[in-house]
Amino acid sequence: MHFIVPVVLSYLIGSISFSYLYGKLWKGIDIRQHGSGNAGATNTLRVLGKGPAITVLLLDIIKGVLAVFLGKWLGIGLENTQVLVEICCGLAAIIGHNWPVYFGFKGGKGIATTIGVVVSLSFLPALFAGIIAILSIVITRYVSLGSLLFTLFLPIFILLMKQSVEILLLSIVLFIFAVVRHRSNIRKLLTGQENKIGQKKEG
Repeated sequence: MHFIVPVVLSYLIGSISFSYLYGKLWKGIDIRQHGSGNAGATNTLRVLGKGPAITVLLLDIIKGVLAVFLGKWLGIGLENTQVLVEICCGLAAIIGHNWPVYFGFKGGKGIATTIGVVVSLSFLPALFAGIIAILSIVITRYVSLGSLLFTLFLPIFILLMKQSVEILLLSIVLFIFAVVRHRSNIRKLLTGQENKIGQKKEG
């Protein structure tokens, strides 16, 4: 019970699509039918502008942070499995963001929520991977590339900094998630057709 309840709650929290809700409240639109069709901060920037995008980004990060602390709080008493509960809660929130139960299981790509989760579980590796990701976005203006690099370097830094095996395995799963969710972006990056940040996309 201590394990199931926080994981389910984390999934339900992760399923709250702030990009979708902001689109409905801000312009009365389903953001998944505009821009790239993704319910995330980058497409919010493209379709709704900077203010909504920053708000969505922060709220999606908070979802990940909240899920981990929910696992920490409700998982008290599980002793050696405490970290495992926190990891499962964080993963559940990301799954909820990507496949939200409230919105027909059509969500975002999970990077912002991933940031919230890994910052809460493993701050320094997340920080160093984040620096690389930000630099790549600044240089190339490809958010998708920065997102992929973040999840690629995260397990490397976790391994180098000798974090727990459980967190390392989580980071590998998150990299796989990122690759799967960014399949179309990867194809566009390879063909030079990927949209750069600040570049509007019709639709």
